[in-house]
Amino acid sequence: MNPPVCAPLADLLRAELAAYGGLLSFFERQQAALMKRDAQAVLDTSLVIERLAVETARSREARELHVAAFARAHQRSGTEPLRHLLNLFPAEERPLLDALIDEINRLLQVVRRRARQNHAILVRAVELRRELLGTLRPGSFSRTYSSGGRPARTAPAPVSTLHATG
Repeated sequence: MNPPVCAPLADLLRAELAAYGGLLSFFERQQAALMKRDAQAVLDTSLVIERLAVETARSREARELHVAAFARAHQRSGTEPLRHLLNLFPAEERPLLDALIDEINRLLQVVRRRARQNHAILVRAVELRRELLGTLRPGSFSRTYSSGGRPARTAPAPVSTLHATG
């Protein structure tokens, strides 16, 4: 009995799916760390997320290269989406590929949503910290920007507004 035509592609799709699953797991860990205000855990998960994002991109690229080669081998455009190529696979193999495609797309949406949530939480935390520091040390922070587009720094106030009590 011959191996399924879709076996190499299914393996690539499974690897991509696993990569997105790992990425989602660390975005969830990062969000838990954000809620606990555990800065070190946020940093640690951020580093892992960066590494996993690179690995996920490699998995996706490997799958895209395989799909492009498959498409060209069947006289189709190398840029055609995989879903448009499913009719080139034996009928009994299509449901597996279709399910893997659906699951990757679903998981990708969840990963993107979690990444946006975490980004929004981080942005808000930075804003709150900036406001707090601005309250504690007025004049120490500026909301103006340099010619390079970065926030301009002002010299720290010569005298702290915080004073010891007693």
